[in-house]
Amino acid sequence: METNRCRYCYKEIRDRDELVTASNWFRVRPFHYRCFELLERDAKTIAGTWNPVNGRTGLVSVILMLVLFIVMWTTDLLGGIGDLLGLLALYPVVLRVFSFFVFEVRLPKYIENKPRQ
Repeated sequence: METNRCRYCYKEIRDRDELVTASNWFRVRPFHYRCFELLERDAKTIAGTWNPVNGRTGLVSVILMLVLFIVMWTTDLLGGIGDLLGLLALYPVVLRVFSFFVFEVRLPKYIENKPRQ
């Protein structure tokens, strides 16, 4: 299966400008920006929501979780529980790295004058 297909409309994602990767319960899927907005409107429950991995919200989450990981692993703040929390804080970081290498590297940054779908 191709990794540059939107999981909502099943059309090709042509560049990173229209790509949103989202996670839901250990799954990472690519979407168009407009399809992701439609998907968010369709989601009714907290368990069924998709969280964006790339973009500003994903970047802020990754930075905060890296800081939490570093603090928990370099200090003895909460003992063994702090180490476990630090390890769990790496989850969004791993998702972001996975998203980058699987979905974003294969796409060009931006295509000028691309035809509309």
